[in-house]
Amino acid sequence: MAAALAVCAAAQAGRVLTDSIRSQVLGEWVKYNVYVPDGFDRNTQAHYPVVYLLHGFTDDYKAWRDKGQMQTVADELIETGEALPMVIVMPNAGGPNTYETWNGYFNMPGWHYEDFFFQELVPQVEQKYRAGGSKGQRAVMGLSMGGGGSTVYGQRHADSFSSVYAMSAWLDSDGGRRRHEGVDDKVFLVTQAVHQHSALDYVRNASAETVKQLQSVKWFIDCGDDDFLFDLNVQLHQAMRQKRIKSELRIRNGQHNWEYWHQAIRIALPFASRSFYRE
Repeated sequence: MAAALAVCAAAQAGRVLTDSIRSQVLGEWVKYNVYVPDGFDRNTQAHYPVVYLLHGFTDDYKAWRDKGQMQTVADELIETGEALPMVIVMPNAGGPNTYETWNGYFNMPGWHYEDFFFQELVPQVEQKYRAGGSKGQRAVMGLSMGGGGSTVYGQRHADSFSSVYAMSAWLDSDGGRRRHEGVDDKVFLVTQAVHQHSALDYVRNASAETVKQLQSVKWFIDCGDDDFLFDLNVQLHQAMRQKRIKSELRIRNGQHNWEYWHQAIRIALPFASRSFYRE
C-alpha cells in the first residue's frame, strides 16, 4: 500500500528545471529555475498561468528550490486544489558575494535588471513554457529584496500582473553607505536603488490615475511581528489604505527567516491562483 501511494505521489509531482537566458541587456547568461506542474510534458497544448518568485539579498535562483522547498509546497497545493496548475519562474538576481556580485531587481548603473526582466525574461520564458501572456495570467511574489522587487514591479507595471504577494519586503532604505569613500561597491548600489525605487513614496505620491492602475492589482503584504522590516511593511499597507488601494495584511509570529517564508508560500500560491483571470 505504501509503495502504491509513493508511486501515485511521484506520478502527480511537478518538476523544477534549471534553464538560462542570454541577456543582451545585461551582457551575460542569466540562470533561472522553473517549476512545471504534473502533466506539462504530456499535454503539450495546455497553457498555464505563471508566477515569478523572487529571491532575497545574498541568495540566488536556487534559494526557493533548496531552502524554500517550493516544489513540495506547489505539488501539495495543486494536488489538493488549493492552487491552480501553474508555471513558477525563479530568476537569478544576486548571490552571496554581495560586494562583487550584482544584487537587485531594479535598474542601476551597470546593471539594468528591470529592463532585462520585462524586455527579455518575461517574453522568452512565457513563450518557451506556454505560460502567462497577459496581466490576468501573471503574478509576482518574493521575499525580502524579492518582496520589495515584487512590490515595485507591481506598482510600475500594474498592467502586467494580476497580483503581488510581498513577504517581509525590503521597501525602502536610507540610501546606503559606500564601503570605501568614492567607490560605488555593489552593496551600496543596490541599497541606493531600493531607496530610489521606494515603494512607500510611490504610493504616497501616486496621482489619481496611478491609484486607479494600482487598484487593478490584488495586493498581499505578509510580515512577521519580529521582522526588522516590520514597520516598512505596515507603513505600506497604511499608505495604500489612505489611497483606497485594497490590500491584504498578515502579521504572524515570526522573524526574517525561512521558517516564516515556508508558511508564506503556502498562502501566496493560493492567493495568486484566486487572482488569476481570463481576459
